[in-house]
Amino acid sequence: MSRPYNFSAGPGALPEPVLRRAREELLDWRGSGMSVMEMTHRGKHFARIAEQAEADLRSLLAVPDDYRVLFLQGGATLQFGAVPLNLLAPGQSADYLLTGAWSKKAFGEARRLGLARCAASSETTGFTAIPPRASWELDPAAAYLHYTPNETIGGVEYHWLPDVGEVPLVADMSSTILSRPLDVRAFGLIYAGAQKNVGPAGLTLVIARDELLGRASPTCPSVLDYRLQAEADSMYNTPCTFAWYVAGLVFAWLKERGGLAAMGQVNCRKAEALYAAIDGSSFYSNPVAADCRSWMNVPFTLADPTLDATFLAESARSGLLDLKGHRSVGGMRASIYNAMPEEGVAALVDFMADFERRYG
Repeated sequence: MSRPYNFSAGPGALPEPVLRRAREELLDWRGSGMSVMEMTHRGKHFARIAEQAEADLRSLLAVPDDYRVLFLQGGATLQFGAVPLNLLAPGQSADYLLTGAWSKKAFGEARRLGLARCAASSETTGFTAIPPRASWELDPAAAYLHYTPNETIGGVEYHWLPDVGEVPLVADMSSTILSRPLDVRAFGLIYAGAQKNVGPAGLTLVIARDELLGRASPTCPSVLDYRLQAEADSMYNTPCTFAWYVAGLVFAWLKERGGLAAMGQVNCRKAEALYAAIDGSSFYSNPVAADCRSWMNVPFTLADPTLDATFLAESARSGLLDLKGHRSVGGMRASIYNAMPEEGVAALVDFMADFERRYG
């Protein structure tokens, strides 16, 4: 079967070998007589799945021993509230960098739960760049600094690590985690919804330094308390077992592909090819400042927006799916996560060139 290329921002494409493996094991996981969707999370079979997934993730990211890896629920949006509930002590404040819709939402949730400060924002310029480092107003006594390394909607990405001294760095890496090597030691806490580079929607990864656990507010719901979840091996309540299993298959697939260094090289080539097609054309344009363009989410507009519907209809007929931009910004958006092969990007570039020849 020839599958189309899925450019959805999330839930995004999964690697075809992972889907085939999940299909093969759907009714009977390795002789257990059960589907992973049926087996108890307390049993020996799922314990093997969970342990292997965590070991592979730790290996891929070189997670230090003094960090806990949690497989939680609720997506990154639930972590917008869980982070301040766990890390923001009474009387403390937290700094937030606003570079797009998701960091803005995280900031809004934190303000509901405690003292959160906007340390810098690019909203007045349409979230098309990262505020200059010299303009950031940071509190050296902040409980943490939160930022979103890659903004899925606007396509803005930090290609450098913010240096905030001793203040713990907290990052929403939902749309960039596992796309290249990462220095976990530079962060106090990382969280990521699974539905882009990890696995099915519903699962959420949290990677937290041990010293940040045990600080939860007395009003923090138990299920959101990182220390309690860590002590329960992410099973304080019934976890997303099937999503956890598929994530483990994705981790194994990444290791077979050469790990994150190899994946980073592929992702860099994909992004460069797509941006070259956009920049080399007078028909397409990208609104993001060149020094902070995303590798994962590439928004672009047509010179004549009345052609948007035609572009989407014809691209879909050509097997290029879900290229419509987010409703808040319009235009087009190609999300080229790990599961998108280079052949898919090449097919999109060819289609764009042909469309421009016919309508430009």
